[in-house]
Formats: sequence, C-alpha cells, structure tokens
Amino acid sequence: MEGKRFFVVVGTRPNFVKAAPLMKELKENSKINPVLVHTGQHYDYEMSASFFKELDLPKPDIYLGIGSGTHSEQTGKIMIEFEKVCLREQPDLIIVVGDVNSTIACSIAASKLLIPVAHVESGLRSFDRTMPEEINRILTDQISDYLFTTCKDANENLIREGISQNKIFYVGNIMVDTLLSHLPKIYNSNILEMLGLKRNESMKKYAVLTLHRPANVDNSSILRGMLDALNSLSKKVVVIFPAHPRTIQMIQNFEMNEIINYRNKIASYDFEKEKKVIFAIPPLGYHDFLCLMSKAALVLTDSGGIQEETTVLGIPCLTLRNNTERPVTVKEGTNVIVGNNPKKILKTALNVLKDVIREKKAPKYWDGKTAYRIVKILDRNFKEMPKGKK
Repeated sequence: MEGKRFFVVVGTRPNFVKAAPLMKELKENSKINPVLVHTGQHYDYEMSASFFKELDLPKPDIYLGIGSGTHSEQTGKIMIEFEKVCLREQPDLIIVVGDVNSTIACSIAASKLLIPVAHVESGLRSFDRTMPEEINRILTDQISDYLFTTCKDANENLIREGISQNKIFYVGNIMVDTLLSHLPKIYNSNILEMLGLKRNESMKKYAVLTLHRPANVDNSSILRGMLDALNSLSKKVVVIFPAHPRTIQMIQNFEMNEIINYRNKIASYDFEKEKKVIFAIPPLGYHDFLCLMSKAALVLTDSGGIQEETTVLGIPCLTLRNNTERPVTVKEGTNVIVGNNPKKILKTALNVLKDVIREKKAPKYWDGKTAYRIVKILDRNFKEMPKGKK
C-alpha cells in the first residue's frame, strides 16, 4: 500500500483500548499506511485475542512475542526485537500509547534510529518516581516529537519539563473514543444476569473492586489491611472483584483466602445465602467489565484508566493510591484519592454510598473525537519534522 508507514505499538490490554480508534482513523486516511505492532508484553494470547475481537482491532501485522520478565528484562527484549523490525520495515513514524514498558522501549529504539515518535497520552504525572510507569512517561515524553495530551494539566507538566510548546497538542482522551463508540455493546452485556446481580431487588447496589499494582498487592500487611477494609464494606454492599491472576496468586501466597469467595469461572452467586465476603471472579472482557462498572454504586481501584472511565460514566470512584497521574478526574470528575489506609477506605466508601454524587461533566475534548484530531495533526504536520529525522 502506498503512503507513509506509521507503526502503532501496543503491548498491554489498556493499550488496545487506546489504539483501536486510532487504527480505525488512520486506515481512513489514504495517505497513511498504519501497521499494528504487538510486543506481546501481556503474553496471555487468548486474553489479548478476546480484547482485539471486542474492540474491532485488526490482527497485529507484527507480533514480537516478548512475554514476561523483570522491568529491565522486558524493556531490553522489546528494544532488541523492535529495532530489528524497524531496520527491516523502515517505518516513517512510531506511535506509542500510555506508559507501559513497551511504550518506553519502542520509543528509545525508534529515537536512536532517527525515526520520529508520537506519544499518545503525554504529560500525565503522579510525581511519584517509585512507580515504574512514571519513569516510562517522563522518558518517553523527552524523546517524542509529537506529544498528544488529554488535559491542560498535562500541557503544563510538559512545558515545565522543558518540552517545546510546538510539539505539544491538546487533543483529549482517546480512551473515551472507545468507550463512547462501544456504549450500545456495553449496555447489551448480560454480565449482571450471569453473576446473579439482577435476581432480586436487594442487588440494586453493589461495588466493583480492581487491585493489581505491586505497591498494593506485593506487601502482605498493606494487602491484608485493604482487603480487611473491603471485606467490612462487603457486609453493607456486595463487592465484586474481577481479579488479575497475579493478585489472586499473591492472596493465596499470603494465606488470605478466607477474605474472598473466588471462583475461577463466571457463575451466578446467591448473594443472600452465601457468606458476605469479597466475591472474586476472573478478569472480564471489555464490554462485560464496562457494563458491570456502569451500573455500580461505587468503584474502588488502583488503575489509572478506570479513574477516567468512571469520570465519563459518572460513577463514584475511590482510588486506592496516594496519588494520581490523572488529577483532572479529581478536579472535574468523580474520583477521590483514599490511598491504602484501611480506615479511610472504609469510612469514605460508606459515606459515598449514603450520598448520590453530583453530576459532573467530562473534561474538555473527552468527546469521542480524539483520534480524529490526532490523525488530522499528523497528516498536516508530519512533513515539518526537523532535518535529520525521517
């Protein structure tokens, strides 16, 4: 196919959500030939494949199959393999999304080959450098040629770090493009029936929990305290926990199985008769999870993307971290930072359940048109790259 070859890099399931609308928009531009590269950082192929199908993402053109490892091992492997692909395929531009190891690894490899880099979701900062993702964000932004931001705070962060203003483009939140375009399928999910949440009137209220960050799940005392607080919450409201396999493994390693009721497949619960504990289930697909979350009275999470999704959906969200790289969700959205203090988690959750959160509008440009704006900017500005770059 004729046209400029733009690589779109994905490595983890959150990346897929952000890449889907971008690939669709790029394919509609006759002057651009988009190539989807999957590093295989999330190495469970079946889970990846289900997300690709749900999000209408094309099968990856290039699959690196990197797999697991420490942060350094994974980053190094991706750099080595991605460099080989770039030398062979000669892309004109590399587009990376988010803040995972695939993001920084492919950015470094491309930059050293003098291939321009575009970073979607630039400028987000938690100001906590103990988070590997924070290092990935900062370094990727420093070597990117196009920096696409989700909010004004991100622009300000980049300018403060010395990034040239003519490289920064405030385009909005691309994840919202996916959410809004999939709402009919999300609301058509039957996950509530499958879990038994629609069986009787008492199930009108439930909370959704996600927990996966090493700072929360790798420390036995922190994990125990959080789960104890959430277990107390489960006596007041049903708590549904789509659990990452690694989190379940840590719960088992720390011998905390009594705090959760875990089934390794989706099945209907009898919430009235079963012991009131945290109900843990396997990870859900995109549509099922968004449906479950959209009907919840409360969401408790340590995920960044869920803070944004709850803001758009208008669902109260308690972030189980001491900081967030998405402060706009606190300032304009439905998000409250509670950290990992058990007493604060329980007290805030109970207070939220008593009150209906006031309606808040989504931030500017969180309107489903972010991918359109990105492609329009790339189409217009690509030829203006500095000399020495492709």
